[in-house]
Amino acid sequence: MKMGQNGNNLEQENICECCRAKHTPRSEKELKQLQNRLNRIVGQLNGIGRMLDENRYCGDILTQIAAVESALQSFGHIVLARHMETCVVEEIRKGNEQIMEEVVELVKKLK
Repeated sequence: MKMGQNGNNLEQENICECCRAKHTPRSEKELKQLQNRLNRIVGQLNGIGRMLDENRYCGDILTQIAAVESALQSFGHIVLARHMETCVVEEIRKGNEQIMEEVVELVKKLK
């Protein structure tokens, strides 16, 4: 296996090279919605920290952990869908069919 400059598998670096910079900017509305979701997730994580400090019941903490995991999963699906609608479509139109390998790997990461 050949290694790239930052120690990653060279094949993976080449697959992902096309979308390192987002060519289609996110709209103000979309960016605000993503930031709001992310801020809520950060708030949930901080809440778990407070629950630990307060020595709260384990079941309650686990419930909050599940809520954070679900929120992150949903956030990831939104970002993935938008990526497919913009970056992936643009790369396919340019003739870059390798982009589908990246998509498959991203979907695997989000499961």
